[in-house]
Amino acid sequence: MTTSPTGSTHAERWSAHGARGSLKNALPAWKMWNGRGDLGFSPPDLVVRVKATACELPHSLGLPLSRWSVSEVADYVRRCGLVATVSDSTVWRWLNEDAIRPWQHRCWIFPRDPDFAAKAGRILDLYQSIWKGRRLKEDEFVISADEKTSIQARARIHPTLPAQPARAMKVEHEYRRMGAWAYLAALDVHRARIFGRCETTTGIAPFDRLVHQVMSQPPYSQARRVFWIVDNGSSHRGQRAAQRLQSRYPRLVVVHGPIHASWLNQIEIYFSIVQRKALTPNDFVSLDELASRLDQFERHYESIAQPFEWCFTRRDLTKLLQRLPAPTVRRKAA
Repeated sequence: MTTSPTGSTHAERWSAHGARGSLKNALPAWKMWNGRGDLGFSPPDLVVRVKATACELPHSLGLPLSRWSVSEVADYVRRCGLVATVSDSTVWRWLNEDAIRPWQHRCWIFPRDPDFAAKAGRILDLYQSIWKGRRLKEDEFVISADEKTSIQARARIHPTLPAQPARAMKVEHEYRRMGAWAYLAALDVHRARIFGRCETTTGIAPFDRLVHQVMSQPPYSQARRVFWIVDNGSSHRGQRAAQRLQSRYPRLVVVHGPIHASWLNQIEIYFSIVQRKALTPNDFVSLDELASRLDQFERHYESIAQPFEWCFTRRDLTKLLQRLPAPTVRRKAA
């Protein structure tokens, strides 16, 4: 790798520590270079500038791209004169040092709830067995609940073939739709107990049946308090839902999460496990078979599971919110 003529200094060389000196003084450091970047000598400021380029959106630099590839980063830094020659593998090693992967992306929702910190903080405290600064008693429980909508039963046109030596499981692409369930579930976050039920649709009545399923049996029926963590879905939204449930179960305390913050609800972790382990591939000849699979998986899960090790605390939330930029509204050009 060599720097471009416009940025090179023939009379000076970079030392291993980033300081400039004569070629005579720099040569020993060059030979002893043990950096994780290029196998040859790489000026530290050059490595930093290449990494900074990779952390820019390509279209902000005038390129008609949505995201970078390694070769595109390398090509850009060569064309803009930052460096004369550099290999793609060298650029990859530099980016890999800081786990910079601009070719990847993920979707997210910016926290827009004005009370995000307060609402999220209450949930994080409950995961630590704390409510309003006091530790929960032994007869106080925390339930995380939600719905997984429209789980289809797909009967494959040809039977699924199990794995064989040197051959993966084979699942027929074509299928018949045999109907769909709405799966409602509640998780006791500190005891890894699961309560689930299949309903034809979501709504207030199906959710109330789930609540009754939990609250009608011990130890929840005799508990001092049972905290229900829910999102803002129509089945349990707002103060009216809280009043409706508390009028039937005086020991129940509804705790709503912030808007668009499903990642705070531990039941979503369980739903992802169900999707991976029980529903993929989707191959059920009837709705009854699908419901039976979900019920059996609940019992299987309880026999092997431990409570999730939730490590994200109020302190982590504060740090996260401090790092986020101020929200902006993007408007269409006139």
